[in-house]
Amino acid sequence: MKTPICDKLGIEFPLFAFSHCRDVVAEVSKAGGFGVLGAVGHTPESLEIELAWIDEQVDGRPYGVDLIVPTSMDDKDGGLTPEEIVARVPEGHKRYVEQILAEHGIATDDLWDRQISENFGDNMRTSGASAQLDVALTHPVKLVVNALGVPPPFMLQAAREKGVLVGALAGTKEHAIKHAEAGLDVIIAAGGEAGGHCGEIATMVLVPEVVDAVAEYGDICVLGAGGIVTGRQMAACMAMGAQGVWTGSVWLTTAEAETHPVIKEKMLTATSRQTIRSRSRTGKYTRQLRSPWTDAWAAPGAPEPLGMPFQGLISGPALQKIDKLALAGDPGAKALSTYWVGQGVGLMNQSVGARTVVFDFMQDFAAAAERLGALME
Repeated sequence: MKTPICDKLGIEFPLFAFSHCRDVVAEVSKAGGFGVLGAVGHTPESLEIELAWIDEQVDGRPYGVDLIVPTSMDDKDGGLTPEEIVARVPEGHKRYVEQILAEHGIATDDLWDRQISENFGDNMRTSGASAQLDVALTHPVKLVVNALGVPPPFMLQAAREKGVLVGALAGTKEHAIKHAEAGLDVIIAAGGEAGGHCGEIATMVLVPEVVDAVAEYGDICVLGAGGIVTGRQMAACMAMGAQGVWTGSVWLTTAEAETHPVIKEKMLTATSRQTIRSRSRTGKYTRQLRSPWTDAWAAPGAPEPLGMPFQGLISGPALQKIDKLALAGDPGAKALSTYWVGQGVGLMNQSVGARTVVFDFMQDFAAAAERLGALME
């Protein structure tokens, strides 16, 4: 395919696959797409292991890395002691989480045993993310993306010195303009259908808005994102001016994905109506599978979710316990289990290999393009 981003990155098909699973990243890149590894959960040491493994697998094929350095975050500058961090979590929020779990037959006596580390939240601040980036840039990555906001100066400078492209997600036209003014190479117009952190504007509206808004800033690639799980949707985005698409949810049900088995089964049987935007997981709005967990946080009288990163201090232990018990077959935990996924989940009905997903995208895209061509005749 001949789009500028294909030429810049040396890829055959502008299908970008964001995944926390290194196997998915490698398979997509080997199949002609562009795998992007989510790095936020990694230490510099574990990230080095993952990227070294990808290097061995892809045989020089290009791939990228995704970091999270939010523009806005409670305790953005860090500096709080573990004791001060714990003190920022109201007891009422803990009791509410205990109530949710107890209503589903889950014991909560060990829920708050986790010890808070001195570097809590650092992966989403300059200190931690710069260490991750230093590791990434010792590998032949071709693109670095910031998931929440304009990439900080250290990210732009370090990537530029290595000749690596820099991108970021945008949920509104205004966000995209800020990215363009910062000099980004790639802007991902992520509609509200997307899984994970997302805004409210639909992909069909957002993509042309962003394409038009950044046109005056020169050679910027716009990728469409949000609920995209088929080649025909990819074709629609490119018909609106995008140079390719950024995808995430579709890889969660692949054979290679490390998605929790209970969650994967839920996704394969879910409809597009069974997702919801909720602050219950991270403190910022994320789209995820709807479950009694998300319903509880939207119920009358529910406490307001805490800001990022403090909401994770109460959701993390609870959801980890839910996942563990769900794997053991606990019915209450299976009901509560949830994970990030976009509205495209309703089209994700079969678990196949990541390489097969890429080829299905190619075939579906070609069929869509042929249909459009026939209309012009």
